[in-house]
Amino acid sequence: MAETQLQEELFDVLTKTGQKTGITKPRGDVHRDGDYHRAVHVWIFAESTQELLLQQRADCKDSWPGLWDISGAGHISAGDSSLTTAQREFHEELGVNLPKDAFELIFVFLQECVINDGKFINNEYNDVYLVTTRDPIPLEAFTLQETEVSAVKYIGYEEYRSLLGKEDPGYVPYDINGQYGQLFDVITKRYKENTSERSLNLQKKLRQYAPVSLNAELTGLSDVDKEALALVIKAATIMDEIFHLQVWHSNPALRDWLKERAVASELDGLKWLYYKINKSPWSSLDENEAYLTTADSAVKLLPASTKQVTGWKGLEYKAAFPMQKPPGANFYPSDMDKMEFELWKNSLTGNQQEDATSFFTVIKRRSEFSLDCSPCDHTLDGTNNSVGSIHDLYSVPYSEEYIPYLKRTAELLHKAGDLASSPSLKRLLHSKADAFLSNDYYDSDIAWMELDSKLDVTIGPYETYEDALFGYKATFEAYVGVRDDKATAQLKLFGDNLQLLEENLPMDSAYKSKEVIAAPIRVIQLVYNSGDVKGPQTVAFNLPNDERIVKDRGTSMVMLKNVSEAKFKHILQPIADSCITKEQQELVDFESFFTHTICHECCHGIGPHTITLPDGRKSTVRLELQELHSALEEAKADIVGLWALKFLISQGLLPKSLVKSMYVSFLAGCFRSVRFGLEESHGKGQALQFNWLFEKEAFIFHSNDTFSVDFTKVEGAVESLSREILTIQARGDKEAARLLLQKYCKMTTPLKVALQKLENIQVPVDIVPTFPIADKLLQ
Repeated sequence: MAETQLQEELFDVLTKTGQKTGITKPRGDVHRDGDYHRAVHVWIFAESTQELLLQQRADCKDSWPGLWDISGAGHISAGDSSLTTAQREFHEELGVNLPKDAFELIFVFLQECVINDGKFINNEYNDVYLVTTRDPIPLEAFTLQETEVSAVKYIGYEEYRSLLGKEDPGYVPYDINGQYGQLFDVITKRYKENTSERSLNLQKKLRQYAPVSLNAELTGLSDVDKEALALVIKAATIMDEIFHLQVWHSNPALRDWLKERAVASELDGLKWLYYKINKSPWSSLDENEAYLTTADSAVKLLPASTKQVTGWKGLEYKAAFPMQKPPGANFYPSDMDKMEFELWKNSLTGNQQEDATSFFTVIKRRSEFSLDCSPCDHTLDGTNNSVGSIHDLYSVPYSEEYIPYLKRTAELLHKAGDLASSPSLKRLLHSKADAFLSNDYYDSDIAWMELDSKLDVTIGPYETYEDALFGYKATFEAYVGVRDDKATAQLKLFGDNLQLLEENLPMDSAYKSKEVIAAPIRVIQLVYNSGDVKGPQTVAFNLPNDERIVKDRGTSMVMLKNVSEAKFKHILQPIADSCITKEQQELVDFESFFTHTICHECCHGIGPHTITLPDGRKSTVRLELQELHSALEEAKADIVGLWALKFLISQGLLPKSLVKSMYVSFLAGCFRSVRFGLEESHGKGQALQFNWLFEKEAFIFHSNDTFSVDFTKVEGAVESLSREILTIQARGDKEAARLLLQKYCKMTTPLKVALQKLENIQVPVDIVPTFPIADKLLQ
């Protein structure tokens, strides 16, 4: 950026902790007054030579003229975003055009210093990005901006660290023993890690999953239904493709790269096996800690990103992903914060706000659209997307964002619908195909609830766990199975008594719904699943999540019986043998485990959903609790499910023999779910319940490191937690939800002891299923 332009550049003024104040000031005033503001630092690192690119600052610069510095840097102007600033500065200063997946945010660095005899005060939050290229870019490929950069050179990163450590006067100073040392630590760890150690670590992670082959009986299906099944499974494989993209924008490139290289070495094979379970570079069972780095990622070639150089094919870079899993996944711009979203949302009309918070839209940047070299283009039109808006954000419906995938899916579902013998399945498949292209899922979700077919299909965008920023955006998934008619008939009891449960919920009567529609329950043997089914496998699901349908029609539930049986056999039984006192071990049984799972799913359908806030506004629990909703809702379904079982027993609707076994099976189940990690909604919700019940002395921790249930206290403790959660939801009280989760979602000593025992005897944390029937049909 030319020096004359910089004089007029406006910056957002920040608080000392880095939050926007809403004030903007000219650049000169900011540096004169010592205001906190934001900038970007971008480093180019060449893997093959282990070198960093440095630029020499132009002599006319008002800070550190003539000294060697970062590859590229620049202030973030008022209203601009971090990533687009990084892209733009690279283009302007060095003549290098890079797409967003070249930039890896590695840390944020606060620089506080005073130079030029006190006339230049620099209090700057810097987003530090790393661009990893395979080889050094030829120096003649750069086009240098004369007012900013006088020269560039490559230097070994260890030599550069040494020069900074010696405070060499030719280099802009950075404290390598402070925050900025992270740059060198990241590179060193990434490229000097022991291969055999990594292999052993991945083997240990893989042992957390028990391989299970899931089969189902297809004899009840007609020949045409088997043909339809094959088409549905093909459609379901596309849900995987969309989900990979929803997790992170460079995730599909990473997937293809790892798959292609899986046979190259033992380590490469292990990376691919563990990636297939997690469907991302972040480990579901390790609080989403990265088990891969950008150094493991796909190499991409950009033939025309710089000035052409004879004999050089072009810039090869690694498709980047951040070490910290992005809370907004790929639903929002990676550098968007909550405040920016809320300011934009509040500037919209009612319908536009619904689009912004819809399950079925992604949020993008206009500035990113104009800068990015990636092929995902959208026309900025319509009221939401008008170019004249002062805000950089706009929404795009899934039906546009994922159109190549959804077109293929719709074609397969229409073909399957034409073949299906069941009228309700025919209706579901055709309406779901239409929904994929219209972005209106209401009718297809009703059709799914009314499904009455031997072949059971769930496909589409449903769960919102990946959106840890707000809990708004739905991920694509598919569950294909064959209905277990006998087990389904046995479960009618739960659906028939949903209104009775609602009327007796332990919360203020003012919050209770006058009309709860019974959730139809279907038990299936799972034949195939895909999409958002990473890491721990679900044993049941309750859908849809659309509050309009929940209010009008309730929900439906699908139980995956063969998945439940596999988890009980491979995980819950060994947990009980290790963690439960000998006197109570025999009380852990499959019937109790499966019955509580049913009740858990039923209880998603009761309690507060659409609510009236204290100021009289109508809202929903999801909208009010935002990113806290999923964990609290999972805890509610679990604990209220336990309360509901006791209530149904007291009404003579379930056998009394269940009373003790359901509580002890639940206790064993706590250890199973907490092992999913406290970043995952089910694990978080389970920690809340265990710690509450332990505090109330309903769960007893013995000197021999085993646990038991105190049957005299457990009923009251279950009821008190049910009341607490239901009331928070009914009031839409986000602060109370935050405090509750903050207090009880902890890895307390009893939990740590139990989890260590299970690790010592290597009880699997979950199962990883294979689907022989689907594999055969897909061949």
